[in-house]
Amino acid sequence: MMNVKSTLQQELEALSAARYPLHMPGHKRRQPPAQGLDCYAWDMTEIDGADDLHDADGILAAAMARTAALYGARRCWYLVGGSTVGLLAGIRALAPFGSTVIAARNCHKAVYHALELGRLTTHWLTPPVDAQFGVYGSVRPADVAAALDAAPEARCVILTSPTYEGVLSDLASIVQLCHARGVPVLVDEAHGAHYLPFAAQYGWQGGAVQAGADLVVQSAHKTLPSLTQTAFLQLNGDLADPAEVERQLDVFETSSPSYPLLVSLDGCTRWLAEQGPQAFAAWRSRLTVFDEAARKFKNIKVLCYGSDAPHPDFFAYDSGKILLQIGAAGAAYLRRNGFEPEMVCGPNVLAMTSPSDDADALERLADVLNAWDETATPPAAPAHILPAPGAARCTIGEALLRPAHTVPLRDAVGQTAAEYLWAYPPGVPLVAPGETITAELTAACAELAQAGTRVRHTGGSDTEAILVLR
Repeated sequence: MMNVKSTLQQELEALSAARYPLHMPGHKRRQPPAQGLDCYAWDMTEIDGADDLHDADGILAAAMARTAALYGARRCWYLVGGSTVGLLAGIRALAPFGSTVIAARNCHKAVYHALELGRLTTHWLTPPVDAQFGVYGSVRPADVAAALDAAPEARCVILTSPTYEGVLSDLASIVQLCHARGVPVLVDEAHGAHYLPFAAQYGWQGGAVQAGADLVVQSAHKTLPSLTQTAFLQLNGDLADPAEVERQLDVFETSSPSYPLLVSLDGCTRWLAEQGPQAFAAWRSRLTVFDEAARKFKNIKVLCYGSDAPHPDFFAYDSGKILLQIGAAGAAYLRRNGFEPEMVCGPNVLAMTSPSDDADALERLADVLNAWDETATPPAAPAHILPAPGAARCTIGEALLRPAHTVPLRDAVGQTAAEYLWAYPPGVPLVAPGETITAELTAACAELAQAGTRVRHTGGSDTEAILVLR
């Protein structure tokens, strides 16, 4: 085969050369060497000796066992469809079709899709909103206990920790109170694959596996050196049936998994086992240097960094995330100065770090931000970008089956949504099908649009309209 670069590869390489990645994937295009990209010789199918991801008892089973041992889990499955497939399969394994679950309202859209497909009735846990940054805080254990009282028939509790912005919940307390009632806990830890046992000594405490969560979904590609679309599904305890998990993975995951992606997951595991402590210590040192620099900023707010005020609605915060309040203008300034952020949403700009960052990357980021800080006018604090959800009038699945029509968003207050609206990223719905459209929602959409953030619709309507139930 000719060694010819495709047009797409050339275009991506040009992007890669233009700006330093303050975004996923966690390998930051540098570490380890790009596993899986020069792989035609070993891009396999399920031939003799290559094992079968959907019935693993050979080399893939051994690889997944190595990862489970590293994390301290009872069982691990490799995922080649990202955390999305783990969430779809895990929720379906715990909650049979038509049953009831308890879920945090700040879950990723993939959780909502699982609720939709399973025709699940959901009791929502809505975390408090941080007034300074307009992001969700932690899910409170007391709220979980109240939800269990209100819905004793719930088949599982579904949480996200850390959130996209880095907010952690008290998983150990939540898991303990759920297990006291025999209710399993599934945690979307897509942004917390770095919460390994050894990471605690470097400041990363509160991982879902160590907290005893029954199913934990982790995107290895987000913060660790693994290729995009790779993830882990970890199992603890006896409340989740591994046979049912495997059956649902058969349903939701491709029957032709990519061996380059599987090799990337095993390579990531080996790298963590052999070099993880050293790399995490260096990562912590880089973050400490950035924190010291952030203390000098006068106009830039950095969530949980520098001189930022306490956030009473946070149980804890993942310092690997750097959430800057610099708006679209600040993000454009970063790009002009050689950095590409992960997210721009309203006034907030997210920079994602990882143990694979260049040694001086965060120092250079601090220098660029310091120059911006000298001249910039800080954007207005978010007022409405995260509205309280309206009351649910029916389940998501029911709403998607009923007749709907499009109305101008400004005229939709009081009606029932027939589609999702969200800013992507982070991909947490502002409204879900079946929920009441509120004045707060329309204000949030207007504020996000004014800040240059696009609100996405799933029903095909334009940004000034919304699908509602007839």
